[in-house]
Amino acid sequence: MQSLRTAALFLLFGLVAGAANAQIQVQLKFSRLQYIAYEPLLATVTITNRAGRDIDLNNDAGERWFGFEITGSDGQSIAADSAQKMEPLRIEAGQTVTQKINIASLYPIQDFGTYHVRAHVYFSDLGRYFYSQTKVVEVTDARPIWKQSVGIPAGSEAGGDARTYSLMTNRFADHTSLYVRVEDEHRSVVYATYSLGHVISFDEPHAEIDRENRLHVLHCSAPRAWSYAIIGLNGQLLSHSTLLETKSRPHFKRTADGDVAVVGGMTETAAAQAVRSVVPKLSTRPNEKPRGD
Repeated sequence: MQSLRTAALFLLFGLVAGAANAQIQVQLKFSRLQYIAYEPLLATVTITNRAGRDIDLNNDAGERWFGFEITGSDGQSIAADSAQKMEPLRIEAGQTVTQKINIASLYPIQDFGTYHVRAHVYFSDLGRYFYSQTKVVEVTDARPIWKQSVGIPAGSEAGGDARTYSLMTNRFADHTSLYVRVEDEHRSVVYATYSLGHVISFDEPHAEIDRENRLHVLHCSAPRAWSYAIIGLNGQLLSHSTLLETKSRPHFKRTADGDVAVVGGMTETAAAQAVRSVVPKLSTRPNEKPRGD
């Protein structure tokens, strides 16, 4: 009899614990498993309210309602450089909210290696944490293919004495991406690292510096398609467009005043307009009478 009573108590406690665990569900996702050092590392966090009532998530008694736990390859816990600012969040019963957070801007995870990441939510009503599953991501570096240092033009808003532009490629399972990095090597400051899109081995990417020391990059992104980007001194993507091959392949040309221009090819917008101008509208097409036998 006593053993039955004990078993019933354990079952009751298990049901209560299971109900408590189901109050809030936290999911963590990354778009891929491998990232380049210093590029944005976006985590998608999904929080679902299973409490059966509306809930309010907010900081309480020194406990932040949302955060990450990250450990490096050696198992060492990695502390945040800066705290993620999260406003209080209200979630209605049964509803789900999604947050996208760049954890590379919060944690020092630029060293090469693997990182174990899990998100947590603190629910002050219960005084407990709810955790996502742990995800593993790898931080690596790409293969350098081009590099150029430039000075800061007078009157520019960019701080520092110089910038170094780098182009790199990284091979993923199903494609190769072209990356750009902008940094001040003397101050060990990286302003930006990001992908310029897919690149195919049809031709090497082309890079030119214009009279304002901005970087122009032209590379083949698909058969008969070229990607053209202009990058500023602080790493900002000033413009990004796609050019289609016509009679000639797009290429750079220096203008008389020393600037950079693209010659050849046609933008996607212009190509679409050209196609529309060639194909007559139905209202303007001649009506053909059917031929008799």
